[in-house]
Amino acid sequence: MSEPARPPVAARLLPRRSMAVCALIGAAVMAAVDEIVFHQILAWHHFYDRSTSTVGLLSDGLLHTAELLGLVAGLTLYADLRRHSALAPAHAWAGLFLGLGAFQLFDGIVDHKLLRLHQIRYGVDVTPYDWAWNGAAVLLLATGTALAFRATRPRG
Repeated sequence: MSEPARPPVAARLLPRRSMAVCALIGAAVMAAVDEIVFHQILAWHHFYDRSTSTVGLLSDGLLHTAELLGLVAGLTLYADLRRHSALAPAHAWAGLFLGLGAFQLFDGIVDHKLLRLHQIRYGVDVTPYDWAWNGAAVLLLATGTALAFRATRPRG
């Protein structure tokens, strides 16, 4: 007896899952960049700056833990997609940029402005920093959106 015919590769791709998994990775990577660059190297702020330095360091540790868990989970799911030949690369790239931008915009609007957990920097006019931070987030989201539209466009 011969093996049943396998469906074509394109039929096995999981575009939505590819996008979601890579969005998780993107958000975790942006959290890592924020944590490493702004919290540790530049020491501009902690995740929670409305208490003592000890609480600020604790909040940074919790953010770092969440970011690492996101990376591990995202990369595990990514490996599973690859192992099953189900990764849709165009959707994955879109998801990565959407995750990067979503984390950054959430941080810039919700954490910085609505909840006031911290500011980008203290002792200076934060307006240019806010514009740069949120502008970069919008560019990342626009890139991810453009890639998502391109990925869903029928090939022909």
